[in-house]
Amino acid sequence: MGRLVPAVTRALDILELFLDGDGTLSAPDIVRKLQLPRTTVHELVTTLAARQYIVPVTGQPGRYRLGVRPYQLGSRYAEQLDLAAEGQQVARSVAETCDETVHVAILEATDVIYIAKVDSTHAVRMVSAAGRRLPAHCTSVGKMLLASLPEPELALRVPDGTELAAMTPNSITDPGALRETLAEIRQRGIAVENRESNPDVSCVAAPVRDRTGQVVAALSISVPMIRWSEDRRDELEQLAAKGAAELSERLGHRSVA
Repeated sequence: MGRLVPAVTRALDILELFLDGDGTLSAPDIVRKLQLPRTTVHELVTTLAARQYIVPVTGQPGRYRLGVRPYQLGSRYAEQLDLAAEGQQVARSVAETCDETVHVAILEATDVIYIAKVDSTHAVRMVSAAGRRLPAHCTSVGKMLLASLPEPELALRVPDGTELAAMTPNSITDPGALRETLAEIRQRGIAVENRESNPDVSCVAAPVRDRTGQVVAALSISVPMIRWSEDRRDELEQLAAKGAAELSERLGHRSVA
């Protein structure tokens, strides 16, 4: 591995400062935050401004904001992202941690489509495949995605008075009951499926967000009931949330502390 270049590191440190606060900084702000010499900061700021990475703030002499160049780089990065490929990598990492089946899924109408999957190594495990389609209301990923919809859109997809299809005796078939469940999911930020799509499997799921903050997918961990317990559910919920956050970060999402 090559040597890090101090000047480049400092320039990147300056750019990353703009991610916090109101997005504007002065040279004295940078000196104070990074504890760098004023001369060094002046040279770096001048260079970054010359390359349009930062630009002066109109009406605020001495203050800068991010310029067009970081936006162009970010847009090119976003164009190259492949949700399925990124999801497969994160799913593999999560599966290696818990040794259970991990899925990433998206919502299409009232169904979920699995776009990434990594199997458990156990002999007893969930049988599924990438590309499989299931009713959203019967799965943890689907309920997570439905809970993320605006109410008017949810009402169009799941109108009152319709009976939802059941995959097991535990499936939710009443739209009113589903809405109550979705409200709980919104509050917790985690969805749980209790043998609703498979009588022998329970799942937990967490939301995946893109760079705009919109939920675009969900990541789930599926566990056969012989390895399921309430204590383990808590552990898996945390792991699913961590995996979903990592995938969101890969998609450009930046969580606000």
